[in-house]
Amino acid sequence: MEKNYDTHRIEDQWYQTWMETGAFHSDHTQGGEPYCVMIPPPNVTGILHMGHALNNTIQDILVRWRRMEGRNVVWMPGTDHAGIATQNVVERALAKEGKTRDDLGRDAFIERVWQWREEYGGTIVRQLKRLGASCDWERERFTMDEGLSEAVAEVFVRLYNKGLIYRANYIINWCPRCHTALSDEESEHQDCVGKLYHIRYPVQGGAKGEYVVVATTRPETLLGDTAVAVHPEDARYADLDQKTIVLPILDRELRVIRDDYVDPKFGTGIVKVTPAHDPNDFEMGQRHSLEQINVMNGDGTMNEAAGPYAGMDRFACRKQILKDLEAQGLIEKIDDHHHAVGHCYRCDTVVEPRLSPQWFVKMAPLAEPALAALENGELNFVPARWNKVYTEWLSNIRDWCISRQIWWGHRIPVFTCTACQHEWAAKGCPDLCPECGAAELSQDEDVLDTWFSSWLWPFSTFGWPDQTEDLACYYPTQDLVTASEIIFFWVARMVMAGYEFMDGLPFDTVYIHGTVRDDAGKKMSKSLGNALDPLDVIKEFSADALRFSLTMLTATGQDVYISKDKFEIGRNFGTKIWNAARFIQMQCGDPPPPASQDSGVTGPDAEAEPRDVVGLPVLDPALLTADDRHLLGKLQQAVIDCSAGLEKYRFNDAAHVLYEFVWHQYCDWYVEYAKETLYGEDVARRNQVLLILHYALGTALRLLHPIMPFLTEELWHAMGYTATIDRKDPAGFIMKAPWPTPWPDQQLTDWGVDAATTEYVERKHELIRLGRTLRADFGIVPNKAIDYIVKPHDAEGATRLESDRASVAALLKAQMLTVDEAFEPPQAMPSSVGGLGTLYMPLAGLLDVEAEVARLGGQLEKVVSGINQITRKLSNRAFVERAPEAVVEQQRENQKELMEKRDKIERLIETIKG
Repeated sequence: MEKNYDTHRIEDQWYQTWMETGAFHSDHTQGGEPYCVMIPPPNVTGILHMGHALNNTIQDILVRWRRMEGRNVVWMPGTDHAGIATQNVVERALAKEGKTRDDLGRDAFIERVWQWREEYGGTIVRQLKRLGASCDWERERFTMDEGLSEAVAEVFVRLYNKGLIYRANYIINWCPRCHTALSDEESEHQDCVGKLYHIRYPVQGGAKGEYVVVATTRPETLLGDTAVAVHPEDARYADLDQKTIVLPILDRELRVIRDDYVDPKFGTGIVKVTPAHDPNDFEMGQRHSLEQINVMNGDGTMNEAAGPYAGMDRFACRKQILKDLEAQGLIEKIDDHHHAVGHCYRCDTVVEPRLSPQWFVKMAPLAEPALAALENGELNFVPARWNKVYTEWLSNIRDWCISRQIWWGHRIPVFTCTACQHEWAAKGCPDLCPECGAAELSQDEDVLDTWFSSWLWPFSTFGWPDQTEDLACYYPTQDLVTASEIIFFWVARMVMAGYEFMDGLPFDTVYIHGTVRDDAGKKMSKSLGNALDPLDVIKEFSADALRFSLTMLTATGQDVYISKDKFEIGRNFGTKIWNAARFIQMQCGDPPPPASQDSGVTGPDAEAEPRDVVGLPVLDPALLTADDRHLLGKLQQAVIDCSAGLEKYRFNDAAHVLYEFVWHQYCDWYVEYAKETLYGEDVARRNQVLLILHYALGTALRLLHPIMPFLTEELWHAMGYTATIDRKDPAGFIMKAPWPTPWPDQQLTDWGVDAATTEYVERKHELIRLGRTLRADFGIVPNKAIDYIVKPHDAEGATRLESDRASVAALLKAQMLTVDEAFEPPQAMPSSVGGLGTLYMPLAGLLDVEAEVARLGGQLEKVVSGINQITRKLSNRAFVERAPEAVVEQQRENQKELMEKRDKIERLIETIKG
């Protein structure tokens, strides 16, 4: 093994090897219990961000773990055609050439998009591979590929013929920038500070100057008003029932209607009604047969119905109308107003509610089984708090607007006969009208919402509507890992599609991970300038470091707060493991005896055989020390706790378990303890210790593999733990090695692993930590050999320490360690009390007393100064009352810590002076 771990070379080499050998591929013929995960298909326009890194790391942990458990694993990869986003990208590219999509025409433009996809669409797939994603890339799908397009058409035709797809004029969310309709979920509401305009509408036939006051945030829409409304029981406006209101500017007569929608307590209790530009007004218009007047074009400019404002941009129109109303004395007042305004989820343009003919899916019938699935426990969200979000949305579901006025996407398969006006839905391109036989046919110009293909992802990717063997094997899938913002867009719709077309759930568990934020708690984004590029992190720290750090920092379903320096956690951990493995390899020389029963190690050339660290290790209980047994017990617990963490989707718990075992129990304690034996002359003990070192490392590598795949694969081979000596034989890959399982309790008993031994070694470790702290307190360098004296609490402890004196002395780097139950220090002597006894450190000949007192005195002076500074701050009433509570509490904690440090330094000075 090289001295330093070359992360980039090793990661590149191993991923290439995995790909070349088809290590990630499986199918229905492989046998074993199926385990399938569907990747949330990233947009073909996308590039890897930290949200992707977190999401796909979690998915990869699950699939690598289940693969090692012997499951028949498929992680289905693919990308989404992202209709609006992709069309926008290509249109911007055309704009640089001085062209528009209309210049090319529909067919040529779509061909241009396909060309763009071939050239740039694979970017995020390549980036996912850099992350180490073990997707079954041989199955990679695209939502516009031939098979998925077939499924989309099949679903549309079925729903259309079932009466669940219909076309209607309805108020929809319209993006003037993208020139298309948006679903309710695609209109993202942002809190804005706007204005509430109170406008006077004259009363025709009333007293001179009589008017009613209505309030609006969008005065440009008053040009489409066709009524004003009051509540049926609002007696204040009884006299208006026989009168007519006059629309300012256009002088159109408006009806006065009474409707329960109006809140008599809000504002003046009278509202303007604009059926073509507000969803609630549209509903009132339907109930009262009001005219629908659309005053805007699709690009956000005013049309001819806007009269003198025709051709103006909607916001320019707003300014001009306000000027004109002001000039006529029709502005009552203008208030600041906080409200939520819909914005396009793709381009962030303010969405315009607009009356438009669109295609819809009736969702209520589809939602019923999806809602029941959660209520009866078939579907589970982790964390469970997302159950409420899912339930509330499905319980109040609105019909889904599925048509988009763009060119890139699945064209709506609805055809109309020019001759007889017959309309029908069909797959492919029909030649003749099924009613009259005419050949003059036209297809609907709109395309389907991108999510109309994505909601079929769990079964369309396996060949549906064909009933393939892989579909029968892998559907339903098991776990879905995704973010909360697409519970409505994707998760709920997939559940509905699963029940409608596959008669069952597409998955049984949905794990919702948190949002990646910076240290200040702000969501990472390019616009805020706080985004970390995962590829930059991989380049600086490694893919394994990125994966381990994210996993360790992310509590179940909680947001994760990261900064660049936090990826040092994973990098340092990887370095620690590499160094430990390299040290063990350097001790090996000739290979030790076979590491397990029935290991299959045969033949004259033992060095050519792999070292088995999977089977049950053959250990001689007579040669096992307390430290050996302690490590075996800790390894057993790590196996149990790591598996439990993964089972419960507590990935950070699993990472913490492995970090604690490998870094502290294995590297810091056992490897250091083992050095005395490894450098000694007892061959039997040496072989036993080496066997334990290898077995524990091999088990830890298997447990770590789902999180840190590259490092573990490299060490699995470098240490000779493979089932084959050929590095390119998939049978030898760690991902094909069995997942560790706990030993039987009887085996632990046979080895002498028990609670008493564990407690003793824990107290022994405590004693060593106390000794190291005493050194540090008095400025004695770690490698200086000094004397210690232990006064045990009882005879049993004295016996154990006496028999273990050599190893304790080695770990303390003690020149001499004395175990004395009767020891009484002749004078003041530095000491610490632990579970095994009191540890003393004689200072005679170790210190320049005067210099050490001066050193500690300098520390004491700084600490006292810090205490005084905080005390003054906390004595300031203004600070305590005005500062955030958390800040004040932190100051109190700092004060407490400094006082404890002051007391300790004073004791040290007193001890030195004797």
